[in-house]
Amino acid sequence: MENHLIESLPGEPRSRLLALCETVSLGRSQVLHQQGRPAQHAYFPCGGSISLVGRCEGHADLEVARVGREGMVGLQFAVGVATSPLGAQVQQAGTARRIAGGALLQELRASPQLARGLAGCFVALLAQLGAAAACVRFHLVEPRLARWLLMSHDHCDTDSFPVTHQAMASMLGVRRVGVTMAAGALQHRGCIRYHRGELTVIDRRGLEAAACSCYASDRHACAGCMG
Repeated sequence: MENHLIESLPGEPRSRLLALCETVSLGRSQVLHQQGRPAQHAYFPCGGSISLVGRCEGHADLEVARVGREGMVGLQFAVGVATSPLGAQVQQAGTARRIAGGALLQELRASPQLARGLAGCFVALLAQLGAAAACVRFHLVEPRLARWLLMSHDHCDTDSFPVTHQAMASMLGVRRVGVTMAAGALQHRGCIRYHRGELTVIDRRGLEAAACSCYASDRHACAGCMG
């Protein structure tokens, strides 16, 4: 599997970019960037997904966006900034093309096609950030959890993936008991099955019906920006 953004580049710019990248494995919960600290590399995921997280002092990280094969982590390098505005943590294990921030900036100056692709990533990220802010404020835990599970399912090659109630609660910024109750309701309706840290999506359409409107808005915004 290849990153969709890299795949979209014409032959010469794609070959040039790939020559600057190395393929790395990403383990679940691996921290790639720390909020407020300089980063060294950008990542083009080829599988799995990466959570972009915000942090308030005294609280756990809160997921505000998700990046998979459609995009890149480390967009700050595109404007010459190394400091990470958000943390980046692997949500689902996979592989990625990794490139040094300076090399990416240099290649951007030589490749208008890559610059256009990353501009689309910027807009898609802004759409996710806006949806995340509204979602936290206005939507209940169960539809937010359904949205989060759909995003995870979108970045999986199977219907099952490992995740704990505590991890979901942390990413949603809610208490674990709230996630346990919401997951139980979704399981009771036959949308998911959860057993010993493994979650399986049983009824994708049912999960979509249970999700808040932010999920459809996210997909529409991303399709428009990447198209």
